[in-house]
Amino acid sequence: MKRRILYFTTAWLSLLATTQAQDAMTYQTPPPELAALVNAPPTPSVSVDGQGQWMLLMERSAQPTIAELSQPELRLGGMRINPATNGPSRASYAVGLSLKNLKTGEEKSIQGLPAKPQLSYMRWSPDDQKVAFTHTTDDHLELYVLDVATATARKVTNTALNATFGTPFEWVSDSQSLVARLIPANRGAAPQPSRTPIGPTVQQNLGKAGMAPTYQDLLKNPTDETAFDYYFTSQITQVGLDGRTQAIGQPGIVRTASPSPDGKYVLVEMLHRPFSYLVPAYYFPTKTDVYAMGGTLVKTFQDKPLVENVPWGRDAVPAGNRGYDWRADAPATLYWVEAKDGGDAKKKVAIRDVVYAQAAPFSEEPKQLFATELRFGGVYWGNDQTALFSERWWASRRVVTKLVNPANPASPTVLFDRSSEDGYNNPGSPELTKNAYGQYVLDLTAKREIFLTGEGASPEGDRPFVDLLDLNTKTTKRLWRSEAPYYEQPVAILDKEKMLILTTRETPEENPNYFIRNLKPKKKENPLKQVTTFAHPYPQLKDVQKQVLRYQRNDGVELTATLYLPVGYKKEDGPLPTFLWAYPREFKDKDAAGQVAGSPYRFNRISYWGAAAFVTRGYAILDNAAIPIVGEGTNEPNDTYVEQLVASAKAAIDEGVRLGVVDSTRVGVGGHSYGAFMTANLLTHSTLFKAGIARSGAYNRTLTPFGFQNEQRTYWQAAPVYNTMSPFMNADKMKTPLLLIHGEADNNTGTFPIQSERYYSALKGMGATTRLVLLPYESHGYTSQESLLHMLWEMDNWLSTYVKGQKQ
Repeated sequence: MKRRILYFTTAWLSLLATTQAQDAMTYQTPPPELAALVNAPPTPSVSVDGQGQWMLLMERSAQPTIAELSQPELRLGGMRINPATNGPSRASYAVGLSLKNLKTGEEKSIQGLPAKPQLSYMRWSPDDQKVAFTHTTDDHLELYVLDVATATARKVTNTALNATFGTPFEWVSDSQSLVARLIPANRGAAPQPSRTPIGPTVQQNLGKAGMAPTYQDLLKNPTDETAFDYYFTSQITQVGLDGRTQAIGQPGIVRTASPSPDGKYVLVEMLHRPFSYLVPAYYFPTKTDVYAMGGTLVKTFQDKPLVENVPWGRDAVPAGNRGYDWRADAPATLYWVEAKDGGDAKKKVAIRDVVYAQAAPFSEEPKQLFATELRFGGVYWGNDQTALFSERWWASRRVVTKLVNPANPASPTVLFDRSSEDGYNNPGSPELTKNAYGQYVLDLTAKREIFLTGEGASPEGDRPFVDLLDLNTKTTKRLWRSEAPYYEQPVAILDKEKMLILTTRETPEENPNYFIRNLKPKKKENPLKQVTTFAHPYPQLKDVQKQVLRYQRNDGVELTATLYLPVGYKKEDGPLPTFLWAYPREFKDKDAAGQVAGSPYRFNRISYWGAAAFVTRGYAILDNAAIPIVGEGTNEPNDTYVEQLVASAKAAIDEGVRLGVVDSTRVGVGGHSYGAFMTANLLTHSTLFKAGIARSGAYNRTLTPFGFQNEQRTYWQAAPVYNTMSPFMNADKMKTPLLLIHGEADNNTGTFPIQSERYYSALKGMGATTRLVLLPYESHGYTSQESLLHMLWEMDNWLSTYVKGQKQ
């Protein structure tokens, strides 16, 4: 007893000292077992060419330092950029490259890389003989191309790229040139903000309803507008591998520049004024043009005005045309979608969307390809006789996939009509292959069959699969399914004639590695050939115990959670202090909410990010505990949010107690983002927990009055729901210690840092035990090494003091 009291007192005094000396707070380091998870070398990323011959292995950089994260950043039009490089401000990089031949096993190191590579945007050429990528220097982005045959990389042009809108280049189908967004040669010096305003910033609305989410990083004043113009303007240019360049059109705020499959045209989307202070850049006025590759304007398809009044709801879209793109299966045919309901999901109409297409030279009338009862959801192109179109409706969770003959589209055939919540009956996604233009299209067999791959959700857990779907008969044949005790997932069809596929294979103790699997092996032939041998990132945790739990909520809904137990733990050791981590999800169907998710055979990836890390500190972990919020029929899920939330958490704890591993008097709860919101509500409305940790959450739903998460009603339509669900409104009920952590530069819609700051003030005013930690320069997710280590230190101290320390 004395030892436990001494431990609790020491930990509390340490925490109290840091609380009282906030001015002297420096970044702290957690115990070695937690720090090791942050410092573990990342497993390389992999990209496979379209022929299934070469694998590009990309050595990933470790977490950036806080010094790197604190580099200059501009937040304009809903985006964050580094003004020095004209690229993203929070990028991750590959720091090394190598090639591996999947057929021979030959490995090649890459020559010609820059001295300190920071590589991004890897893209295989249409003929799979090259890879284009960027290198980020201190003050610009450079374009490099890797020649696979010689394993040599070289810089293609000395002109800097503009990556403010993402990937700054696309290959042309000849594989000898790229269409790139370059910094204009005569751009001049960056504009310098004036400290003296020329007048007030004014917004007005003349009687039109304009509901919008609480977006972050919007333009705020004319100075921001000038900066947006400067940094986001680029010159579209065809860049040859021989160094020759050809400008296409004039400089402008180019959002996309996409060459046609035959390489003769370029589709350009360009933003222009007037800008908005209410919505992000993708709602700014947009001009859609097609240019000839030589630079001549062929046709203007649309000049769409500023969109500040999108109809409200998940099934709503902007009025008019949207989604201009090239058909992947045709030389130069443009397609787009037109909303026939004005984008308003509340309108009762027979046809919501119509998909049109128009072939070069774009002089004939557009052809109607597809009309939807629901909202258009996307298309997989195959050839002129075969395409798969989908439509979906969020409110009902319905998803319909139809087989369409683009040459004669009058009578589409329904292939699948299902609920997006129903994982057990998810048919999977079609596998794609490169066509003659180097574009990815449906991988059709001679018999008009396609391969489908998917997660394979089932009552036994996820069991990934490969199916063959006959489009003539609509019958499906299962070719392969992952078998216990492994979790094996298809990555690509390497050879459909020989039935060779690339997979990743893992067990709870074995890191995922790549294998070539023969789906039709000869007798006594090993069907597997290992391709990579990535090491276990933290071998000291190889024997952590893992189990997928299945249990019921008091209303009969089936639930799951992943239980982690420390290395060497035995039941006779007794119940453990416990940390529960979750993220609620909304459902319209109780049976779908109860479907088993995950697999007991997946690798024990003990990430520093969630709760699993704390298994190293002697806790039982209830990870990814299912918290379904169900609203069947006309009922909305959030009408009974609190009741279902508490019931789900209680069911998880009760199951752990039944197993003899959870000490119900010492349970903490935590979550990130909507999981943080969940955490605050659980502490407010139940006595199940001894402490909570809420990271980057939102706690006052009146600050997100036009909906949040999947709540589609406004505050004025459902004020009691908003108020009941808002921990801020119920701060006087909080009696349980709560640690709040938030990134000072949170960019997520709705989770402004002020949410944590004001909630902390309310809790403090009500006399609650609470602590607020704001991480400098961090966004919604935290990335710097110092921040991650300090986050773990804070969490460990809080759990040690208020969860472990509560046992008497």
